[in-house]
Amino acid sequence: MKKKVVVVGGGIAGMSASIRLAVAGYDVTIMEKGERLGGKLNVRGGMGYSFDTGPSILTMPWTLEKLFASAGKNLHDYVTITRVEPGWRTFFEDGTKLDLHADLVEMMEEIERVAPKDKNAYLDYLSYANKMYELNKKSFYHQSISGLPDLRQLHSLRELLQMDPLKSMDQATRKYFKSKYLQQLMNFLIMYIGSSPYNAPAVLSQLAHVQVGVGVHYVQGGMYKIAEAMKSLLEELQVKVVLDTKVEQINVNGNRTTGVTINGGEVVPADLVVSNLEAIPAHQTLLTDYPKQQQALSELQDFQPTVSGLVLLLGVNREYPELKHHNFFFAKDQKKEFVQMFDQGKITDDPTVYVGISSKSDSTQAPDGKENLFVLTHVPPLKDGEDWNVYKDSYRELVLNKLERMGVTGLRQHIEWEYQFTPNDIQQLYGSNGGSIYGAVTDRKLNGGFKVPNRSAHVENLYFVGGSTHPGGGVPMVCLSGQLTADLILKDQGKSGKMDDRQIG
Repeated sequence: MKKKVVVVGGGIAGMSASIRLAVAGYDVTIMEKGERLGGKLNVRGGMGYSFDTGPSILTMPWTLEKLFASAGKNLHDYVTITRVEPGWRTFFEDGTKLDLHADLVEMMEEIERVAPKDKNAYLDYLSYANKMYELNKKSFYHQSISGLPDLRQLHSLRELLQMDPLKSMDQATRKYFKSKYLQQLMNFLIMYIGSSPYNAPAVLSQLAHVQVGVGVHYVQGGMYKIAEAMKSLLEELQVKVVLDTKVEQINVNGNRTTGVTINGGEVVPADLVVSNLEAIPAHQTLLTDYPKQQQALSELQDFQPTVSGLVLLLGVNREYPELKHHNFFFAKDQKKEFVQMFDQGKITDDPTVYVGISSKSDSTQAPDGKENLFVLTHVPPLKDGEDWNVYKDSYRELVLNKLERMGVTGLRQHIEWEYQFTPNDIQQLYGSNGGSIYGAVTDRKLNGGFKVPNRSAHVENLYFVGGSTHPGGGVPMVCLSGQLTADLILKDQGKSGKMDDRQIG
């Protein structure tokens, strides 16, 4: 008889783990409290505008390709993926603009225009970032890692030292670049995982290679097409998906889970449980009857939440030709921004603002002559009892003032459709810790740059996937989280489940 697995939550990580386990012969059921699969990768719209409400940038598509290949399928039979060029357009307070190109010739022309003394340094930095990426392919992207002992088994001492463990990402950036523009641009790549370049380890400089070496991509029809493709694959693999069903409790007998209890009191038995709900909220809300709950929560305190965000979905009745698909309007003082947000836990008075306009690459996302602006401003995670409704109106004004000041002319008067997500909404919808967007923060002093282990330290057949766990947040990382956790389960169960190295991009 097939072993039964219940997956709590149908985000990308939960679906990824389900696909891998179904391929391996498990009887898998996903319990999702929402009306559709996808988790933070979701969709909303009106008046002809369509918006991806969560991730808007796709990097490392090989993680999805590998997942589909493990089921004998070709990802590109399900979705159409195109490369976005330039990957970013960045705006600085002094009027300087700088595009981030994967095309080396075009990027060197940008650097010659803005920071000519850093042309050679850029090539050296790319080499450094590529080296960090290659090192990660041997470990972080290869298998589930719970801490330094696991890392030591996968790398020689020489390789560990090559990761620059004593340096922060900012220190690595400043080693190569003199230009404040390039320093700020490369440092801000860390916000893909919701952390600070002043606190995160230098090995995350690899994000520069991820951006320009692997490239920035888009899924035609919207990023939610990824969730739809995974849903189709789940159906083909006969994974049972139960929507609009909230798991109330993970049931534990001794040191083993026996399944879950859902709303209404029904008990669903399982041989294994995989939680796509973040590890800390899962312990707080789903393991309330577990005797070691407080001990487990105490052991997880180093894995603090990443930033949350104020999201404005704006349908505008005009086009902005000076904007690209992905745009960043930088803070005047980057260090002050990160110190306020991460070290002081306060809303920064001059935030960097991201504006994504998928209609630049896909005309189906907005009516003719109009554009869909996805506006994201990062803010600290919610404190206990905090209500972001107190700030949302004034902070919306601050964000719109900044955008209009820095070139998005007359924005307010052209908004004809709007929707907002606050940190409270994100927490309520997805159960994330403090409304976190990217899971657990990467901080070399707090947690050594590691994430929550995928295997429970106390309940032997309970596993965790998603942004708070290894290897981290963002579409490619949570997709990997599900796959690596499934491989760990297969290993624990005495089955073969090791990742094929040829499938790692």
